[in-house]
Amino acid sequence: MFGLTPLGLVHTAISLVALAAGLASLLRFGEIAARHPLGRTYVWATVLTCVTGFGIFRHGGVGAPHALGILTLLVLAVAALAGGGRFGRASRPIEMVAYSTTLFFHMIPGLTETFTRLPQGAPWFSGPDDPSLQKAVGACFVLLVIGCVLQLRGLAKRTTPAGLPGGVSN
Repeated sequence: MFGLTPLGLVHTAISLVALAAGLASLLRFGEIAARHPLGRTYVWATVLTCVTGFGIFRHGGVGAPHALGILTLLVLAVAALAGGGRFGRASRPIEMVAYSTTLFFHMIPGLTETFTRLPQGAPWFSGPDDPSLQKAVGACFVLLVIGCVLQLRGLAKRTTPAGLPGGVSN
């Protein structure tokens, strides 16, 4: 189906679970965090997406998608360390931004692989270097930045002393 191998089908199915769990976690909790069941589902599905992706060689060998998988795993590790408080007071903001960044990383191959194949016979993008695809990825990056700013502002509001603007104390 759509030129996918059996491994490609499994990889795609797992990545869809990760995307759904990540988006649901963002909508429900305003963040992706492993302390929530949706967050744990997101994390493990993302790990499995990366691992299964290492066996896919659509473009002939190890390439940018494999590097993105490694980068995603590294950022997940940073998020997990932050979730465990390893970065002191900066832990929560680092965790939030790291998990959100991995969701953005999902969007890059998701957009590329989906819309270079669909609609079948007349895909929206000609390939990874298509300027329209680059604009779509850029739009996702802008959404990432906006989302991270909103998450961090929400965190700051929840962690500043009540009634004192910006956490200023007397």
